[in-house]
Amino acid sequence: MDNRRKRKLTFLTIGLIFLLSGVEYAVILPTIWMYLQTLDAAPYFLGLTLSAFSLSGLLSGPLFGLWSDRTGNTKKIILFSNIFEIIGNFMYFMGFSKWLLLSSRLVAGVGTGAGSSIFGFLTRTTAPEDRATVFAAIMACRQVGLLIGPAFNLFLRLCDFHLGPFVVNKYTGPGLFMCLLWALFQVLVVFMFSDLPPTEKGKAKETCKKMEVENKEQGPGGEDSEERQPLLHSQELAASDDSVVTSKRPTYHTSEVSNTTQNHIPPLPSPAQSDQWESSSSFKNFGICKEFLKESVIVLLFAQFITLFNQTALETMVTPMTQKYFNYGELENSIMYCLCGVEVISSFLFVRWLSQRASERVVLAIGLAICNISCVWCLVFVVKPLGNFSWQLTEFIIGVFLQVLGLPFVAVAQVSLFSKVTAQRTQGFSHGVRRSVGGLATILGPLWAGGLTDNLYVMIGLMLGLLALLTLMLALSYNRLVAPTTVEQLDNSESCA
Repeated sequence: MDNRRKRKLTFLTIGLIFLLSGVEYAVILPTIWMYLQTLDAAPYFLGLTLSAFSLSGLLSGPLFGLWSDRTGNTKKIILFSNIFEIIGNFMYFMGFSKWLLLSSRLVAGVGTGAGSSIFGFLTRTTAPEDRATVFAAIMACRQVGLLIGPAFNLFLRLCDFHLGPFVVNKYTGPGLFMCLLWALFQVLVVFMFSDLPPTEKGKAKETCKKMEVENKEQGPGGEDSEERQPLLHSQELAASDDSVVTSKRPTYHTSEVSNTTQNHIPPLPSPAQSDQWESSSSFKNFGICKEFLKESVIVLLFAQFITLFNQTALETMVTPMTQKYFNYGELENSIMYCLCGVEVISSFLFVRWLSQRASERVVLAIGLAICNISCVWCLVFVVKPLGNFSWQLTEFIIGVFLQVLGLPFVAVAQVSLFSKVTAQRTQGFSHGVRRSVGGLATILGPLWAGGLTDNLYVMIGLMLGLLALLTLMLALSYNRLVAPTTVEQLDNSESCA
């Protein structure tokens, strides 16, 4: 199989992972509250169950990311993580007690930890200028899952039969359905997914081979050989990392390299010395002071936390609220989530287009503005709906529409920027930390909303305060939210002239 076909099948498999994660969310969320009620669970148990899924993902994400950084084997990580999805969803299908239901989401959540390895893999195999577009497409796959998930619920809600000792109904059916889908996907990963080489390193290897051939033609003592040797080292260093240039790794421009013989510029370290330097200092450069305490990183992690905290808090609030004010059941909730999926997919497609014409920080600012407007609207009109039934429903729909609209802008922009302001060699671990911050938000969000369903002013008031703080941080750090200066990669035609 040629490399181009491998790449297409691999990216298709990644899209399917996010698609299935969206389907799982969409088929379980509309019915989980009623499922818990049949097991005599208290209202706060809804928040606990939703948070359990995020908790295990929070803990497993950095570990899977570190595993992928050290081995470069993303395929094994995906296969391993899917086992937890299969087991967790089967436990959800069994559903003998509320504690088993809680445990099932805890086990299934481990499978989401592979997302950090996948984002690290995408960062290593895509060019920086294409990264926002790729991330937007991958994230849109999850929204497609959210869109088609409610359609599966339309027939799952009709299930009413026994499978051995187990009862298959509209509450347990989603667990069995997702167990079968993840098991089928396990087979697809074996045959379709390939661990692709990093794009930049692949280019560097081809350049090195070309220059080695030309050096042999010139002879071991030729003048061209002496000039190309330091240039070759410079290109290898340029391809080895996209992180910020330090004083230990000097930068040479094309004009400077062409005059190396005349000016007697000392050659850069040999490849072996470069690898030794990077291996001995990789964790120093990745230390907390230089990496996760950078102003740009803090702002992006804070954006990850706040947007997911607000999103999951509102999602937890939605089903009890629609039941209270509009008497919605699982069918109406499924249709609502389906419509939200259509909106989110459209928003992701628009963000994909916009990211090719505007910087990530501009996209992030637009998303935050929409989220602020949404929160203010919910605080004014959704907490205590005004007017008759039609007006109340309209006010609720506008609030949900604005909340869903702003999410793709913030999600794509902060993920793409984060991949550019953190070290290339540790992308798996970095995205694991980022996803753990998001996991913490998805734990605290449902817990916060689950305990305040009768006091929405306090719940939404805190959300608005956090958004205002993030907006202030974005304004103060706006100039720093750019990709750092990297070592200049020289053109092959210039270097061989």
